[in-house]
Amino acid sequence: MAIEKTITLTPADVHSAAPAAPYKRHSRTQIALAFGVAAVSDVLSWVALLPPFDWVLDAVTALALFMILGRRLALLPGLAAEAIPGMGVFPVWVLVVASILVYDGIRKPVRA
Repeated sequence: MAIEKTITLTPADVHSAAPAAPYKRHSRTQIALAFGVAAVSDVLSWVALLPPFDWVLDAVTALALFMILGRRLALLPGLAAEAIPGMGVFPVWVLVVASILVYDGIRKPVRA
């Protein structure tokens, strides 16, 4: 025998739930620094002829962007893309930084 119970939430109940973490925007200095690090890394990856140098460069770039932009999981696919031979011809790090900045501002709307 199943007992069905109806739960009704009022708008006050929905808004009194645990609030989402506050949204923190990056400063212009952080954005400029992140784009600078990404651009320098992408240019140096064109010059890097030896794979070990390129791997170290990518690891240092990922660490620097991690420190500048904070914990962003979007840095990991960028690091993986840079590990693929031949991907150095694309500005992967600049695209990663741009995607982080664009998609950070997109949040799911709160339903009232």
